[in-house]
Amino acid sequence: MKRLGILGGTFNPVHNGHLLIAEAMWQRCDLDNVLFIPAAAPPHKKLPREVSYADRATMVAAAIANHPAFMLSDIELKRPGKSYSVDTLRQLRDAYPQAERFFLIGMDSYCDLATWWEYRQIFALAHLVVAARPGVVCADLKERLPVAVRGEFCYDASTCDLCHQSGNRVILLSDTASTVSSSTIRARLVAGESITGMVPAPVAEYIAAHNLYV
Repeated sequence: MKRLGILGGTFNPVHNGHLLIAEAMWQRCDLDNVLFIPAAAPPHKKLPREVSYADRATMVAAAIANHPAFMLSDIELKRPGKSYSVDTLRQLRDAYPQAERFFLIGMDSYCDLATWWEYRQIFALAHLVVAARPGVVCADLKERLPVAVRGEFCYDASTCDLCHQSGNRVILLSDTASTVSSSTIRARLVAGESITGMVPAPVAEYIAAHNLYV
């Protein structure tokens, strides 16, 4: 595994927007594999409606089953305490020391990095792949970084990427602004509305069979 993509989140539930950005990262960064890592104890979010880790992980497995490069990881389930991204990246560095790591986050999270646990360590642990999000505008990636770390970055004119002093880059995925969101899906299910086209068919079937989000 030479080039490893990392996509974490609550996946509550996983949806087609997640698959869109994972596919875009896989192609853009020429990755060998993309790990989908459901958060066991997310530090920033409370999980609504008592949906278990097992349910969320099972839905992810169903969603990615037909993509040979996509893999489910339970690394955060096996680690006690809050599911901090920096700890996950450290574990993956130790588990795959020869791999080049690419960590995907949304533009909204990128603009909020200063609130993350030990965020300054993240830039040296992986390339940061930033996916565009509807309604979140960012004309200058460097200007949206926390002030404390801007001096650690410069622009690479040859690639148009933002480069950290460690050698890792900030890579923008500009064509991934899906309007699908887990919160919208949950709201539609509570209202008894269809989620056809918003999640993979096996995920919709699992939600219906287990009466999730109602």
